[in-house]
Amino acid sequence: MRYRAPKGVHDIFSPDIHIWQRIELSAQELFKVYGYTEIRTPIIEYTEVFTRSIGEDTDIVEKEMYTFYDKAGRSISLRPEGTASVVRCYVEHSLYTLPSPQKFFYMGPMFRYERPQKGRFRQFYQIGVEAFGESHPAIDAEIISMLYNFLKKINLNDVNFELNSIGCQKCRTIYRETLLSSFMKNLDNFCPDCQRRYHLNPLRILDCKVDRCIEARQEAPSIIDFLCEDCKKHHEEVIERLSYLQIPYVINPNLVRGLDYYTKTVFEATTSNLGAQRAVAAGGRYDRLVEEFGGPPTPAIGFAIGMERLITLLKEVLDITINLPDLYIATIGEKSEKEGFQLAEILREKGLRVEIHYGGGSLRSQLRRADRLGARFVLILGEDELKTGMIKWKDLNKKQQGEIEYGNLPLILNLIKEG
Repeated sequence: MRYRAPKGVHDIFSPDIHIWQRIELSAQELFKVYGYTEIRTPIIEYTEVFTRSIGEDTDIVEKEMYTFYDKAGRSISLRPEGTASVVRCYVEHSLYTLPSPQKFFYMGPMFRYERPQKGRFRQFYQIGVEAFGESHPAIDAEIISMLYNFLKKINLNDVNFELNSIGCQKCRTIYRETLLSSFMKNLDNFCPDCQRRYHLNPLRILDCKVDRCIEARQEAPSIIDFLCEDCKKHHEEVIERLSYLQIPYVINPNLVRGLDYYTKTVFEATTSNLGAQRAVAAGGRYDRLVEEFGGPPTPAIGFAIGMERLITLLKEVLDITINLPDLYIATIGEKSEKEGFQLAEILREKGLRVEIHYGGGSLRSQLRRADRLGARFVLILGEDELKTGMIKWKDLNKKQQGEIEYGNLPLILNLIKEG
C-alpha cells in the first residue's frame, strides 16, 4: 500500500522550501526592526477560545474548524487562525502589565476544513503580527507600512492596498439597521449563505464573492457615511499618515471582516494574480477582544499573511537559489576516506557546505554524484595524495583542475571561496 497525505495538506521540500525560508527570514529581520518579538502558541486550544473570539455564527466555527473531544471530554480545536491564541496568551500571562505597546509576530500552521483550491489548503501557514496597548492611529499606519515594506523586501511589487473603517460598536449598530433595510428590498436575489448572514451578521454580505450578491448589493450604503466622530477622525488620521509615508492605497467601502472581533481600521493587500482568492494579507483593529478574554480594556491591531499565496506569487518573480554544496570530497581507499571525513568536518567549521563520499565506490561514480548534487569543487584524496601531501582539485563549472597543499587550510578555503 502506498500512503498519501490527506486531501488539502501538502509537503514542503526543495526547491520550494528555499522560498519559504527566505520569506520567513525576511519577516524575522524586518519585524524585529519595528520592535516585534516572536511568540509561539500551541496548535491546539480549548474550542471556546475560538468560538468566543471568532463568533459562533461564522463559517469558520460552523463549518470549518477541526474540533474533537479529548479523553477528559473537553472540546479541543486545531487553531483556524492566530490572533485568538495570541490574545489568550497575552491575557493568561498578564502581558498587559508590561510597557505598551507589546508587539509580537508568529509563524506556523493553521487548520480549516474547506474545499482545497489554488492558494487555499486545509493545513495552511500564516505569518502574523499583533500589537497591544496602543489606540493612536499612528500605529495603524505603521503596521500597514510594515506590511508594505515586507512585501517590497521579498520582491512582491504587484500588490494593491485596500483600506476601510468598520467603525465601533456604536457606529455599526446604526449602520446595521440601515443595511438590513437596504438588503430587505431584494433579499431573494442573494445566495443562500448571504440570506443566512442577513439575520446573523449582515456586514459579511458586503464581502461575498458570488456574482449575484455583488450585483444585489450595489445600492448598499457605505459604512464610511455612518462613522461616529471618533471613528471618522481615526480613519482620516490613518489615511493622512499613509499619504505622508507615500504608501499607495484605495478606499474599499465593501471591505469588512468575517470575524466578529474587528473594529475601526481594516485593510488587505490584494492581487489579481491569484484568481478568486485575491487577498495576500489581511488585518485590522480589534479593540474589544482582550477585554472579552478577561483582560483589561486594551486596543489592539494586527495582520496575517497567507504563506501559500505568497509562494504561488513569488515563484513567478524569484530566482530560487538552492543551497548547493561548495565542495565535494572524493576519496580512494579506506585511510583516505577517514582523512576526508575529518577534513570535511574542519571545513564545515569554517562555514563551507561540504558533501562527502560514504564508504566504497569508484572515483568515477563519486564525481558523477558530485555533479548531480551541484557541487562546484571536488577535492580528490587517495593514497598517492596522502604520501605527497598534495591534494587534487577540480572545478566542475570551469572544467579546470590542479593540485594544492593538503595541510594548507587557508589555501584550500581561498580556492573555494574565491573560485
